[in-house]
Amino acid sequence: METQAGFLITQIKQIGGRVFDKILQKENINEFNGAQGKILYVLWQHDRISIIELSRLTGLANTTLTSMLDRMEASGLLRRLPDPKDRRKNLIVLTEKAGHLKESYDKVSLEMHEVYFKNFSTEEIIEFENYLRRVLDNVKEEL
Repeated sequence: METQAGFLITQIKQIGGRVFDKILQKENINEFNGAQGKILYVLWQHDRISIIELSRLTGLANTTLTSMLDRMEASGLLRRLPDPKDRRKNLIVLTEKAGHLKESYDKVSLEMHEVYFKNFSTEEIIEFENYLRRVLDNVKEEL
């Protein structure tokens, strides 16, 4: 059986990212881009975490994440602080500036939700997200 799920997921990710950036621009939000928004989203839920944990939660490779964190730190969105439990590690901590952006991010996320799920019933959304979680679990098993 020939399927296109992987191709479709990739297209949704790429095009969805461009739509997210377009909405950011429309809303006049210049402090972060869509890729950085993924990092901020995780940090708003789990502030003061290690780069390794952030990598696990975002799905981004450590090398990609490190360069993105450098840019976000330079723009004042986050700081790296020494881990009091292990001085060899740093914890990623959001700044006050990033905290003030959460409301804007939530607004853009709501617009994206409306784009993604236009003409879907609540039941269809729940079912679809359950399928996506199963696919995600399957690919994580292969790491």
